[in-house]
Amino acid sequence: MSSTVRQLAELVGGRVEGDGDIVIESARPLRDAGVGAITFVDHERHSAELGSSGAAAAVVCIDTPLVAMPLIRVADPRSAFTKIAQHLHARLPLPVHGIDPLASVHATARIGPDASVEAFAAIGAGTVIGSRCRVASGAVIGRDCQLGDDVTLHAHVVLYDGTILGNRVTVHANSVLGADGFGYRFENGRHVKVPQLGSIEVGDDVEIGACSTIDRGTFSATRIGTGTKIDNLVMVAHNCSIGRHNILVSQLGMAGSSSTGDYVTIAGQVGVVGHVHIGDRSTIGGQAAVTKDVAPGSRMLGSPATAEQEQKRMLMALARLPELKKSVRRILQHLGLQTKEITGRAAEDQHAA
Repeated sequence: MSSTVRQLAELVGGRVEGDGDIVIESARPLRDAGVGAITFVDHERHSAELGSSGAAAAVVCIDTPLVAMPLIRVADPRSAFTKIAQHLHARLPLPVHGIDPLASVHATARIGPDASVEAFAAIGAGTVIGSRCRVASGAVIGRDCQLGDDVTLHAHVVLYDGTILGNRVTVHANSVLGADGFGYRFENGRHVKVPQLGSIEVGDDVEIGACSTIDRGTFSATRIGTGTKIDNLVMVAHNCSIGRHNILVSQLGMAGSSSTGDYVTIAGQVGVVGHVHIGDRSTIGGQAAVTKDVAPGSRMLGSPATAEQEQKRMLMALARLPELKKSVRRILQHLGLQTKEITGRAAEDQHAA
């Protein structure tokens, strides 16, 4: 969908500088922008690259220096460019597919109006699916599940029996919701499975990435709060309770019965041990290991996770260790002592003690 620079400026509430009648066909990042494309710059360090860009126009900050192309000046270039890109590259809504003859839908399942159930999807007994839901090919929905309105399940998603999804939930391909939690007791020399009798409840406006797994609770429900966004390859174990509007990044693993408050961000490859709570608006840095409760508003790094400032001080000290070792060696040499001699004396003292 093509538009003039002036029309795009009106769309985002921006101010035009230069020729507002130039026609824009596409929206592209700075390095990919060519003829007929609009781009954006949201940081001063990239402003110099605009002059050599092949873009036809750019969305820029209020105070970005003038260049030889039409500009749209806004307070937030990235947000405005996103809106422009969505306008120029708008995807036509998919037609309502109905229930494909090759889908397997139990006679007791109830499917809401304007739903699409593609070939080779399976829907179990007693399941209720809301309006305008889309169930892609190969998706499997168990018995007695409940899906709200405008839910999208991509290819090969699996919802175990009793799974509950709110409105406007999206689950991407190959994710599994409601599998048994990993619970065993050791009895008489063997591991005995603890029955996983709970369920999983997902709030409104949740998005779950591809190949993620969320286990059902042991006796109650594993819960994912409204507005939470979960990346690909995330594991949430049984009995966990995730708050509202969390961001859970790829390769996070949360052990059983852990919980988070609202507006928590947990970065990639973080491990959270069982039975700990991460308070509201906390941020956990990548590859951290959360081993105890985290107070609200905390910023944590490292393994085990500690306060961000403390962890940075430790990392800075660690970086200075090679130079510190050289300094100690020089001091020992100045005193006429050898490192091995000092080490030997320390070992003798320890043995004597």
